[in-house]
Amino acid sequence: MKEAMEETEQKVITCDEPNYRGYRAMPFVLGNETFEKLGTLGTSSNLLVYLTTVFNMNSITATNLVNIFNGTCNFGSLLGAFLCDTYFGRYKTLGLACISSFLGMLILALTAAISKLRPPPCGTGDSNSCVGPTAGQMAFLLSAFALLVVGASGIRPCNLAFGVDQFNPKTESGKRGIGSFFNWYYLSYTFAMMVSLTIIVYVQSDVSWVWGLAIPAFLMFCSCSVFFIGTRIYVMVIPQGSPFTSVVQVIVAAIKKRKVKLPEQQSISLYTYIPSDSINSKLPSTDQFRYLNKASIITLEDQINPDGSAKNPWRLSSTQQVEEVKCVVRVLPIWASGIIYYVAIVQQQTYMVFQALQSDRHLIRNNSFEIPAASYVLFSMLTLTIWIPIYDRIVVPMLRRFTKHKNGITVLQKMAIGMVLAILTMLVSALVEGKRRELALNKPTLGVVPRKGAISSMSGLWLVPQLALAGLSEAFNLVGQIEFFYMEFPENMKSIGGSFFLLGIALSSYLSSFLVTIVHKVTGGDATGDWLAQDLNKARLDYFYYLVAALEVINLGYFLVCAKWYKYKDSDSISPDAALEKVQPEKHFV
Repeated sequence: MKEAMEETEQKVITCDEPNYRGYRAMPFVLGNETFEKLGTLGTSSNLLVYLTTVFNMNSITATNLVNIFNGTCNFGSLLGAFLCDTYFGRYKTLGLACISSFLGMLILALTAAISKLRPPPCGTGDSNSCVGPTAGQMAFLLSAFALLVVGASGIRPCNLAFGVDQFNPKTESGKRGIGSFFNWYYLSYTFAMMVSLTIIVYVQSDVSWVWGLAIPAFLMFCSCSVFFIGTRIYVMVIPQGSPFTSVVQVIVAAIKKRKVKLPEQQSISLYTYIPSDSINSKLPSTDQFRYLNKASIITLEDQINPDGSAKNPWRLSSTQQVEEVKCVVRVLPIWASGIIYYVAIVQQQTYMVFQALQSDRHLIRNNSFEIPAASYVLFSMLTLTIWIPIYDRIVVPMLRRFTKHKNGITVLQKMAIGMVLAILTMLVSALVEGKRRELALNKPTLGVVPRKGAISSMSGLWLVPQLALAGLSEAFNLVGQIEFFYMEFPENMKSIGGSFFLLGIALSSYLSSFLVTIVHKVTGGDATGDWLAQDLNKARLDYFYYLVAALEVINLGYFLVCAKWYKYKDSDSISPDAALEKVQPEKHFV
């Protein structure tokens, strides 16, 4: 039935438009995405355990390496989005990125399979000391990380948009198909996340690292295969250039005219040209960042083409271009607050794993099965997954009755709630860690974790409250950030807005790594001992959590000041469907 509708509606499409395959292409796009996430999610979550148990790294080095790796993956997405939009297009970018990820997973699997590519296990040499990796072994491991970074940088900004490209947004079936694709995309992502963080992590931790890394490498090979099998039916959009160019042009033009005075009646004295094929909403002129308005002043040196466009866009920018740049500049202070915010979430992905390793991970006492330490992150993701539909279907309608706001609360209010929950997350984390440590020091323990210390009798399930709070915090703040960037960035910069979000997470990972290093060095000679010692029973991880909570309180204050100053983008807005329909004739396909 769906295929018949598509064929009927396709008859009215002009011959210069592509042959959209819609649902026929969806299995290949979703198959590629599902296999890729199955191969990478669990392995990324379990890297800390692999580095400390197989490569014999201390917890500080391993944590910093994982933070830098995660940060670079997210930071690279900005470069990936730029290269995709400007040079390669989504198909080539995704294809190259999938191959790179497969090679990275293959090399990582080889470090587990070939003994010469990793250090010997602790206690197998002439002494009981642990030997770290050699320079060659470390270089081989880092080459795997480098390939995985290249893969993530191409896949993250492109996979969702490439799937949307396969549907015709000008037909009813195409519009429904796009909605259906989003639903199936997030369903496949959730499925891959659940399987990867349970089955694959269990195989890695409790069966064999060789099999645990070989299976994800094979799944990544399947991801590449499924993607390329669908090549003949894909719609491939040719890159049209990066919106960064327009941003730079405005800044350069404003600098060139820095000595020119702004006219008193700016509304009638500035260059107001808007291209007929522009998909961006018309923005009114504002007084914020008035210096940039100089880019729109028409001087005797400026020349106008017959169609109304500027002959030299590096000297003259329209008021529309200037206001679009202001949208980006206004977002930056809010974006910066997200960097500090996510530091709290990073701790639930790194030091929480170490907490779990030195806790009782048995679901049932006197039962041999233990929850893998990296799988506890699943509780955070489950909370987020369960809460979002409850919030959307129940909480928002209730709030709407009181606030009269279409979304119940504003997006900045939603982000603020997430920050408050992040503070509570760190406070609860500190209290739980204090109790875990107290039991480990004063009560009978359950064994010893090699190179770490005694296992506390506290059940690992006591980590669930902090993880649930972290999941709720993400549901408010991270989802709010995505919504905020989508709303406030110009229409032609939506993908850049998504990359900004990932860039913030990247800088959070770097900041967390820097914070861990500073705290480790400063408290190393302290009377209370190293807060981040290898053995958490000798450390004061709870103090570190309190420190992060204090940073989050300061960040919340900064955010509230920025939110009060912020002015939402005011425009003669058009509907997303209208904007999407408007851009389609300007696309070029192969």
